[in-house]
Amino acid sequence: MSYEIQPHNAKSASIWNSGGAQYNEISRGIADSIEHCVLRLDPKPGERVLDLATGTGWTSRVVARRGAQVTGADISADLLSFAAEQARTEGLDILYQLGDAENLPFADGAFDAVISTCGVMFASRPEAAAAELARVCRKGGRICLTTWLSDDNVFRMFMVMKPFMPPPPTSAPPSPFEWGRTERLEELLGRDFELAFEKGVSFYREPTAEAAWERFAGGYGPTKSLATSLDEDRRADLRRDFIAFHAQFSTPLGICVPRQYWVTRGIRH
Repeated sequence: MSYEIQPHNAKSASIWNSGGAQYNEISRGIADSIEHCVLRLDPKPGERVLDLATGTGWTSRVVARRGAQVTGADISADLLSFAAEQARTEGLDILYQLGDAENLPFADGAFDAVISTCGVMFASRPEAAAAELARVCRKGGRICLTTWLSDDNVFRMFMVMKPFMPPPPTSAPPSPFEWGRTERLEELLGRDFELAFEKGVSFYREPTAEAAWERFAGGYGPTKSLATSLDEDRRADLRRDFIAFHAQFSTPLGICVPRQYWVTRGIRH
C-alpha cells in the first residue's frame, strides 16, 4: 500500500497544510459534533480504530481516551505533525500516518472501526474513498461519519467564498456537500454497510463576527489559502462578506452559528 499522496490530491494537501497548528482551533469549534460521533461509534478498550482525515487529531484523542488503539491518517503532513506532538503532550499513544483517503496504506480489514468527522467528505473522488472505508473495516466492524448538510450554514459559508475562487476546471470533483444527503450516503456506502442516520447541530461560537474571520483566515485551509491568493482589494471584499455572513448570527454575547450535520453509522456486511 502506498504512503504517497496521489498527484491529483497534491493541491488539496497543500491547501489543508496551510492551516498548520491553528487548524486545531477549527476542530475546537466542532468539538460538540465530534463527541456526538464518538458516542455513536462507541469505541471499546483495545479496539483498532482508524480516524480518517484526522487533521490535528482532535477526534483521535477523544477516541484514544476511551482506551482504543487509534491510528490517525490524513493527507496533510503539517497537521499530522501537530497531532503527534499534541498526543505526546497528553500522554496518548496514537499512531499518525500520512494517508490518502482514496488509497489508504492499510491492509484489508485492518480496523474494527473507522471514524471520520467532517473529513472524508472532502475527498476528491468519493467513490474511491467510500470503497477504501469498506476495505479497511473488518466484516462486522463499523464506521461513523459526520458530514455537513448539503444546504445548511457551512455550505452557505462556502457559498460566501465561492465568488472569490477561480472558475473550477471542467473536470472538477463533485461537491463535498453531496455527503450531506442521506440518498448520496446510501449510494456511496449502502452496498457495504447497514446504514443508520441521526441529525445533529453543532454551535460555532465566537466573541464577534470579526473573530470568526480571524479564526478561519488563520487556520482553515480553504479560507486561508483563498485569502492568501487574492489581491488586497479582493481580500478586503472577502473579509467584509465573511464577517457579514457570521454577523447574521449575533447574540447579546457574541455570535452563535448553528451548523447541521448527519451522523452516519454503518455496520460492515
